[in-house]
Amino acid sequence: MAFSRRIVLHFPRRLVNRPIVYRLIRDFNLEFNILKASVTPDEEGLMVLELKGKQEDYEKGIEYLTKAGVRIQPLSRNVIRNEERCTHCGACITICPTGAFKLDFVTREVKFCDEKCLACGLCIKACPPRAMELHF
Repeated sequence: MAFSRRIVLHFPRRLVNRPIVYRLIRDFNLEFNILKASVTPDEEGLMVLELKGKQEDYEKGIEYLTKAGVRIQPLSRNVIRNEERCTHCGACITICPTGAFKLDFVTREVKFCDEKCLACGLCIKACPPRAMELHF
């Protein structure tokens, strides 16, 4: 069974021009899907990836990235809902391409499942009270 995780990679300036992500395929048999990227030569880089493969290969790939100097975070730490601002209006439900928002029919509250989130930012733009926040 394939193991899958969505992560955020922060590349220091010195690594931006190196084929770091390519080695995940070649050396660790991992598949990746780039969900978002901002990589500029001679500046820091940021990449949101979904990595798939055997868990053992995933762990070895993460170890390689860490030793190379890439800072890694789970994607779920970067997309946050400010519960004090949320009015549970449901605007996020209709716009989210992954179904990360669901309406609880009993409480009429909108539930956020950060594991499904791609960090696309559509909910941030759609949210009238600006309850959704993206922190990279």
